[in-house]
Amino acid sequence: MERIKRLFTIKTKFEAFLVIYALALGATERGIVYMHQYPGTGGHLLALVCTGSVFMAGGMILDTVEMRRSAFFF
Repeated sequence: MERIKRLFTIKTKFEAFLVIYALALGATERGIVYMHQYPGTGGHLLALVCTGSVFMAGGMILDTVEMRRSAFFF
């Protein structure tokens, strides 16, 4: 189980940026779908929320990688 667990653990900043990039691609695609389904202000707000969630998740991912790195060296 430890070997499988290590496959899904983000260890470096490079891996974190790859995950954030994948999240951003999915969020922008979902935002485009929202803008087509809900024309006007509602669709734009939903698209904004989709992209905003990537910023929050990306910040948390990067902070976690830094925290793990600093905890490892102490």
